[in-house]
Amino acid sequence: MQLFYAPDIAPSRYTLTEEESKHCVRVLRLGRGDTLHITDGQGNLFCCRITDDDPRRCTVEVVSAEREFEKLPYALTVAVAPTKNTERFEWFLEKATEVGVSGIIPLLSEHSERRTFRPERGEKILTAAMKQSLKAYRPVLHPLTGFREAVETPLNGRRFIAHCAPAHSPGGKAYLADTLRPGEDALVLIGPEGDFSTAEIDLALACGFEEITLGSQRLRTETAALAAVMMASVVNNSQFIIHN
Repeated sequence: MQLFYAPDIAPSRYTLTEEESKHCVRVLRLGRGDTLHITDGQGNLFCCRITDDDPRRCTVEVVSAEREFEKLPYALTVAVAPTKNTERFEWFLEKATEVGVSGIIPLLSEHSERRTFRPERGEKILTAAMKQSLKAYRPVLHPLTGFREAVETPLNGRRFIAHCAPAHSPGGKAYLADTLRPGEDALVLIGPEGDFSTAEIDLALACGFEEITLGSQRLRTETAALAAVMMASVVNNSQFIIHN
């Protein structure tokens, strides 16, 4: 399946952007009468037939549409501190999209290594990863958000904070894969290499967050964030197909 992204697509005819038209006609060598698929990133998958194979303005007609294509039974948002090395954070964006995540919040915390975030490249990485993994849902990339705003903003579902310090609550820290239940929506906070501060952990707990651990191994920021995404996927019995 050849998948294209067009957030503004609507039946019954649509003209691809010049960049997508060139990729379709020149690179993939698709022509008039060939079929392709287009998603709007909101769960709608459109099967289309090419009616005009102009490499600058490739036009298609929508043959059929499938709603909520492979919709996940849960919504996971990960708030994670951008890494000092931008490539590591971009790696997380790509892999999290492939596995399945609803939203990503670049998080500004007390010990953050990087205090700025340019979303333009991140948006492109999310789009490319969605298309490569043949998904119809594109994760929402939120703007850089301060820690207090992130923990005080209401959100449906359970809220977790992963940290390496000793537990601050009497109940201790639960292992995410053991405490998360199938079908639950969740927000998981992942700190920078220097971890969250004591004050941040206490603020999160005061706002109703649950303390969690991701295991006994010490993980880098982007690895910990991806581990949380993988755990949520496994808890919900997701099955993967390997694409080379």
